[in-house]
Amino acid sequence: MSTRLPWKPTPSKLLKLAALPTIVAVTAAGCGTSSTPKAGSVSASANTGAIQVVAAENFWGSIAEQLGGNRVQVTSIITDPNADPHSYEPTPADARTIASAKMVIDNGIGYDPWTAKLLAADTGSRTVLNVGDVLGLKEGDNPHRWYNPADVDSVVTTITADYSKLDPADSAYFQRQRATFEGSTLNEYHNLISEIRTRYAGTPVGASESIFSMMAPALGVNLVTPYSFLRAISEGTDVSAADKITIDNQIKTHQIKVYVYNSQNTTPDIQAQLDECRAAGIPTTTITETLVPASSTFEAWQTRELQGILNVLHTATGR
Repeated sequence: MSTRLPWKPTPSKLLKLAALPTIVAVTAAGCGTSSTPKAGSVSASANTGAIQVVAAENFWGSIAEQLGGNRVQVTSIITDPNADPHSYEPTPADARTIASAKMVIDNGIGYDPWTAKLLAADTGSRTVLNVGDVLGLKEGDNPHRWYNPADVDSVVTTITADYSKLDPADSAYFQRQRATFEGSTLNEYHNLISEIRTRYAGTPVGASESIFSMMAPALGVNLVTPYSFLRAISEGTDVSAADKITIDNQIKTHQIKVYVYNSQNTTPDIQAQLDECRAAGIPTTTITETLVPASSTFEAWQTRELQGILNVLHTATGR
């Protein structure tokens, strides 16, 4: 059984979240009009004339900062690679940060329910970009949308539009930032996706959880791991004996060429599969849920992971 908590908060979690209005009431009174990024946040320099943006997670924060350039100041709440966004416990400092923001970006889809509670506890006026709402998704859908290139493009478009509404005078600047990000900054990211799809389309692969099921279709690979297993590992629920038997057989009979796993959520079941892959000579590579290192950019992080996937596919297939 995984140690990860499910996307939906537990009763004890809800009790802790219920106390947040008091936290906000106490802490917001001392807030100014600009947020102060904490250590490890995306932006560390004060710019009091900039739009104050808070991202619940640093993968969206990195994108938001690059799209906003020097017209925004971005603070990401979850920056620690060892933190689990599913079960994160917000602090009074987090409440203060959100209370002073003009724009908040949260993932939604049941992934970061603590953000919605903080927002509801503060009556300030702000723009809220909920990724799930942008994409028309609901709780229970796969929340790991930053691993879906098409969804990333949709969020980029929405962030740019929201910046322009908050700062109409700089609308042309934000459009240029977007053009640079999509037309230059993400080039290697898109090129690697295209290369993997061209060279390895249809290659059977295994994975440890549902994060990779967001990226696999874009890469053109055939993810054969049962989705019920991928979701159970992501949500921290029990996996079925039938799924474990299926995956063990896929590994032992080389029905998969490579195995992709989230190194931030290596449960006993996943460790057993990694051991089986090593014994069978099946190459493995890692992905992570949040930026690694925390100081990385979205594109550098994703490019390193894609390069790792490309490398193991080459090793496994010889082409």
